[in-house]
Amino acid sequence: MLETERLVLRPLTGADFDDFAAMLTPEVTAGLAETVGDSPADAWRSLATYIGHHQIRGYSHWAVIEKATGAFAGHAGPWRPHGFPGLGVGWCLARDHWGKGYATEAAQASLAYCFSALDAEDVISVILPGNHRSIAVAERIGHTHLHDTEYRGRKVHIYGQKRKVTPAGP
Repeated sequence: MLETERLVLRPLTGADFDDFAAMLTPEVTAGLAETVGDSPADAWRSLATYIGHHQIRGYSHWAVIEKATGAFAGHAGPWRPHGFPGLGVGWCLARDHWGKGYATEAAQASLAYCFSALDAEDVISVILPGNHRSIAVAERIGHTHLHDTEYRGRKVHIYGQKRKVTPAGP
């Protein structure tokens, strides 16, 4: 579990299903690089994938919980399913939590986790062209545009950054 100023990032569980499914509106899913539908069955498969990813890799997206209210705001965290182009951080927030800075806050915590706990040398984010909100989040956490590629049959932008090297002391 991670905590930020305004958020708690905790493992996703089956108990999150109703909030997770409610979050996956067409407006939200249209911006996701991972192909996710917006039906309850699609939400179930997606949630099970995140929970299963944690079992296989030892890390995955966390539930993003608003500290002030206890509300489920979305999910964010490290991600590297089979075929993914690198260790990534991703985020997805329910529409009513957009514009609060939560995506940036959760992404910064996720990025720090990748560099510290996972000892990553570099971390990426896979973003659909035209998803200007996610591009802005990526840039706010220090990512730069690295290149474009195809992922799961779709053109995507790869944003990312390397671990900052601190100079050795005297």
